[in-house]
Amino acid sequence: MQIPDVVTVGEAMALLIARHTGPLAQVSEFERASAGAELNVAVGLSRLGFKVAYITRLGDDSLGRNLRDFMRAQELDLRHVMVDGRYPTGFMLKAMVNDGTDPEVEYFRRGSAASHMSPADIAGADIAQARLLHLTGISPALSPGCRELVFGLAERARAAGRTVSFDPNLRPRLWPSQGEMIATVNALAGLADLVMPGLAEGQMLTGCAHAADIADFYLARGARQVVVKLGPQGAYFASARCSGTVAGLTVAKVVDTVGAGDGFAVGVISALLEELPLRAAAARGNAIGARVLQFRGDCEGLPNRAQLAETEGASEPPHPLAMH
Repeated sequence: MQIPDVVTVGEAMALLIARHTGPLAQVSEFERASAGAELNVAVGLSRLGFKVAYITRLGDDSLGRNLRDFMRAQELDLRHVMVDGRYPTGFMLKAMVNDGTDPEVEYFRRGSAASHMSPADIAGADIAQARLLHLTGISPALSPGCRELVFGLAERARAAGRTVSFDPNLRPRLWPSQGEMIATVNALAGLADLVMPGLAEGQMLTGCAHAADIADFYLARGARQVVVKLGPQGAYFASARCSGTVAGLTVAKVVDTVGAGDGFAVGVISALLEELPLRAAAARGNAIGARVLQFRGDCEGLPNRAQLAETEGASEPPHPLAMH
C-alpha cells in the first residue's frame, strides 16, 4: 500500500444545505453534501494530486454510507475509516444566504460515531510514515478519547521528524469553558510546525491584538512557520527567516463563507509540500480560499490542478512585502 503524503483525523458529517433563502426553521427543501474541516482539507489535497489518508468513524447508516462513497470518489485512503454500528453519523444543516454573510448553521453531532474515536482506532498503524499530519482544534473538543488520539498522533509525528500542520478552527460551543479551549488548543499548537489561526482566533488564543504578535507567540513556542488569516485583507506569514503580508483577492460575489478557511489551509499545505516559499504558500492559500467563497457547499470550490492554475493565474500580484 502506498504511503500517504498526508494524514488527517476528524469528524465527517453529512451536510444538508437549504435550497432557498430564509431561516432554517422555514426551509422545506435541502440538498445533501459533505462537511468536516479535516475532510475538506483531505479532499482539497487529494484533488491536487496528493495521497491523503483520513481517520474517522462513521455510523452504520445511510449518511455514513453516503459519506464513505464520497470519500472513495475523492480517492482518499480509507483504511482508517471505521464503521460503528452503535452510534450515528453526525450531520449539520446550513441555510442559504445571498448577501455574503455567514449562513445560519446547526450541528447534530453529540454522541456521534466520530466522537467515540480513541487511540485504539489506529493501533498498529504506522501513521508517522506520512510526510505531514494535519490537525485542527475541533477533534480534541469532541471527547476525551478524541483528544487523546489527536495528541498521540501529534507526538508520534514529531518523534518521527514529520511535519505537523495545525488550524485552531475554534468551536467554543464544543468546549466546557473558554479557558479549557485556549489551554488545549495552544498545547496542541505547541506540537505543530505550521500554525494557521484566523486573526480573531489568534487574538482570543494569545491575547495579542496584531498578526505579527500572534505569529511571534507561536514561533516562540516551537512553530517553524505561522500564517495568520486576515480575511479580505489577505494573510500575514512569519518564520525565523522572513515575514510579511500577502494581499487578499477581490471576490465579485461571495456565495458561501463556510469552508473558505479550509481552502486556505489546502493552499498553504500543498505549496509547502511542493517546497515553495512561505510567501507563495500564503498567496496560494488566499487564492483557494477566495475560490471556495464563490461556491455553495463546504468543498465544492476546492480546485483540481487545472483549476488551481487558472485560479493562481487570475490572481492579482500580492502587495510588496515588508521583510525583516
